[in-house]
Amino acid sequence: MRFCAILTGLLIAAPVLAADSWQTLQQQAQGQTVWFNAWGGDPAVNRYLDWVSGEMKTHYAIDLKIVRLADAADAVKRIQTEARAGRTAKGSVDLLWVNGENFRTLKEAGLLQTQWAQALPNWRYVDTQKPVTEDFAVATEGAESPWGGAQLTFIARRGSTPTPPADPQALLAYAQQHPGKVSYPRPPDFTGTAFLEQMLLTLTEYPDALKKVPDADFAQVTAPLWAWLDALHPLLWREGKDFPPSPARMDALLASGSLNFSLTFNPAHAQQKVASGELPSDSYSFGFRNGMLGNVHFVAIPLNASASAGAKVVANFLLSPRAQIRKADPAVWGDPSVLDASKLPADAAKALAAFTPAGLPPVLAEPHAAWVNALEQEWLRRYGTR
Repeated sequence: MRFCAILTGLLIAAPVLAADSWQTLQQQAQGQTVWFNAWGGDPAVNRYLDWVSGEMKTHYAIDLKIVRLADAADAVKRIQTEARAGRTAKGSVDLLWVNGENFRTLKEAGLLQTQWAQALPNWRYVDTQKPVTEDFAVATEGAESPWGGAQLTFIARRGSTPTPPADPQALLAYAQQHPGKVSYPRPPDFTGTAFLEQMLLTLTEYPDALKKVPDADFAQVTAPLWAWLDALHPLLWREGKDFPPSPARMDALLASGSLNFSLTFNPAHAQQKVASGELPSDSYSFGFRNGMLGNVHFVAIPLNASASAGAKVVANFLLSPRAQIRKADPAVWGDPSVLDASKLPADAAKALAAFTPAGLPPVLAEPHAAWVNALEQEWLRRYGTR
């Protein structure tokens, strides 16, 4: 949604970080309270952010407040509401952990600061071979700083699934052999929608169509996906009449033996959950032979942020080798790093390499962000009322 009238006042050039010395910006940040809105659905993520908050207080004199969200869209709506009300400064969100769909919404409405991310001092460590300058095929234009890597990943248990399915047809055959033991999170859960995208990428005969906004060819491009789901759904947990609301619920169902698979966007998730005792010791990760959907996740700063300097200092710390190594440790969070080990000092490179998953399937690029809503709406039309 665009707020044309309001944006007349909002579309002032955001402060360009390169114009200020980093030392001056850090001085401006001292004593600021930074409200960091982030998904709070995982205890490991929450513990990590609590550590970050302590580090910011101790070393930077920044009071980092974590606002734990059930859905990042809640913060997006708040930013939009403030824009409608003409609140061009002192906004309630200073830093936002944002996914590609919400990023596109905010960027198209002109509600994000731009041209700051690549000016962060720790950008020099970023692996620029990763998609760190685009998000769901939308150019970031410096409006987002990369925070972690992600790849859609299945989790199974050796006892029930010694040999994992290698492609969608093998997964369908597995479901036929093990009725009621397969499911996926109900869209519009982020991971549930990613499951739809994964299957579409693998099944469609027109993969290039996914790089642009869906058009009149939507039905033709997506036909194999719906045919595959029509065959799968009667074999699902609860016969496809109900779906787990989240990956966390799938983990619990996997642990109890009610499901034989769970889903995550973190390749180290199974290892981390086994270490914490939340998944059985025979749990393992796998992906399809020809690749799994992958991306980079980011943090962004709203145009009307109250503590812009502090938000940039926090974003820079999140890119520091120390913070990235800790985040990559499966005993802490296990979220893949966005840093290039070859750019790090030797000790840091060695520590990061120890937490870098090996043997991952190829990464499949995400469809254009517009496919998220299009797939969710069609899924709801077909299956949401059953």
